Amino acid sequence: MKSINQETWDLSALYKSDNDPKIIEDRKSAETILNAFVNKWEKNEKYLKDPKTLLQAITEYEQMILNNGLLSHEEAYLFLRTSQDSINTDLKASQNIHNDLMNKQMNKVQFFTYRISKIPEKEQKKFLDYAPLSKYKHYLEKLFSEAKYLLSEDVEKVLLITTKTSHSNWTDMTEEFLYAEERNITVDGEKKKLGLDSLLNIATTHKDEATRDNATNLVNEILRKWMPVATKELNTVLEYKRNIDEIRGFKRADEERLLSDDITPEFVDPLLEAVTERFDISQRYYALKAKLLGKKKLKYNERMLTVGSYDRKYSYQEAKEIVLNLYQKLDSELYNIVKAFFDEKRVDVFPQKGKRGGAFCSISLSTHPIYILLNHTEEVHDVTTLAHELGHGVNHVLMQRNCSELNYTSSKSTAEVASTFFEDFAIEEIAEGLSQEDRLTIMIKKLDGDVASIFRQIAFYKFEQELHVIAKEKGYLSEKEIGELFIKHMKSYLGDAVSYEEGCENWWEYVGHFRYFFYVYSYASGLLVSKALQDMVKENHENINLVKDFLSKGGEMSPLDIFKSLGLDVTTKEFWNKGIAKVEKLLDETEELAKKLGKI
Repeated sequence: MKSINQETWDLSALYKSDNDPKIIEDRKSAETILNAFVNKWEKNEKYLKDPKTLLQAITEYEQMILNNGLLSHEEAYLFLRTSQDSINTDLKASQNIHNDLMNKQMNKVQFFTYRISKIPEKEQKKFLDYAPLSKYKHYLEKLFSEAKYLLSEDVEKVLLITTKTSHSNWTDMTEEFLYAEERNITVDGEKKKLGLDSLLNIATTHKDEATRDNATNLVNEILRKWMPVATKELNTVLEYKRNIDEIRGFKRADEERLLSDDITPEFVDPLLEAVTERFDISQRYYALKAKLLGKKKLKYNERMLTVGSYDRKYSYQEAKEIVLNLYQKLDSELYNIVKAFFDEKRVDVFPQKGKRGGAFCSISLSTHPIYILLNHTEEVHDVTTLAHELGHGVNHVLMQRNCSELNYTSSKSTAEVASTFFEDFAIEEIAEGLSQEDRLTIMIKKLDGDVASIFRQIAFYKFEQELHVIAKEKGYLSEKEIGELFIKHMKSYLGDAVSYEEGCENWWEYVGHFRYFFYVYSYASGLLVSKALQDMVKENHENINLVKDFLSKGGEMSPLDIFKSLGLDVTTKEFWNKGIAKVEKLLDETEELAKKLGKI
């Protein structure tokens, strides 16, 4: 029997329940804390002229945040609870009230970072060179770099208030509609009522074709039902984004993402170019997989099918043991960090009606516990997903130990390095001691992950780039146009070994990242950088300490400087090609083993 205590979060470190009286108490105290800061500094602009005064002000600003002056406790709690139960109307009501209050709080204090960012360029050096401010140096550099895109204080306040109604409400709506849907299906002789996430898993991985087809039809039925809503939603958030880009002065559709991730086109453009030039690798891989499965072509939903007879299930307990073992082999400190997630009930495990799909690692303040959400279905990829999300968790715990609150942040470009670094070790842990037949299966699964993280995500990025360009030209895209564009880019990396059945053109609909714009490059860059770090550790295990140091940096340095400190020049195609070559080498080895075993 499943133990509820082991499967769901203990959120008592935040609040004891949805109706905890402390929520109301904290709202009142937050206002007092914030007002004290505002009253002290809003009319006093000495901190904009004197580095010593800025140090005092920025220290108090940081402490105001830690003391819940921006309602971060409630924000963290409600995000987690609505992720567990997105269809709970009481939670939605609480979240709306909270968001209104939080926006008011943030509007009151927005002047502080806004005015710092507007310190004249000729005066910035004296602040950046002031030694007592050194731990905030890169934080200030980021504020200064954002300044040219900022509008007036009053306009910034309006934009903050309208973000929810112009973007978040739309994206939340579509996700809630999709993941509230359930359908009846028979799986392995058992009748079940399952949500979209579980149906997608069956559609893409189940060994029986009729069951896969049935699940695929149900997925398509759900997507078809909500397609008019999703089309309107996507067009709305695209329109909102291009309007904001225009008034801020962004020239590229992905420029705001790169700025917020603290990177530049010099990072992402060579990555995009290097990967798209080698789409032949992913195309060759799917051709191999089709042969191994005895098919002329793979159906679109069959990309992640298991090859071979190795189709064992992994209970959550088994997944935990595998992941704990790999972390223990790597480093005792990392093991203890990971073990605490399980011991302190900070992992929510199984799919439920209304629960958000996929997986994530959630952070808020540097003083808050870190929580992980899963949707465990006992497949091999659920083991690697657990390792992946715990990699994020380890990253943030190390940052909590090293960084001040304002530096407790992780660029997407570094965050995904942490997760994929550990995910690859999980695959190696699973493969240990297997027969050559089963090893071939695991090598295919490894390629599934590498191809999806690198080639698929860059195809996604290219889809987004063209989506934004065409939406700007035409003003509105029909569902047919979006679907055709999506398939065009999926074909670019999948090639001719995959067929594109009716309905698969709608599978963009459940990809939430498309609504948060240009996020997906980080999966590709993260995995390729992590391969370089893995090589360092395999060459000399003591280098795990360099990895831990890397994971603890947070926002103290720019991602490019962090990578440079490790001897990695991520601004060149040559760097990215080295990682891509490792995928090609694995593909070569997989083909050789398949031939040796007489599979092809």
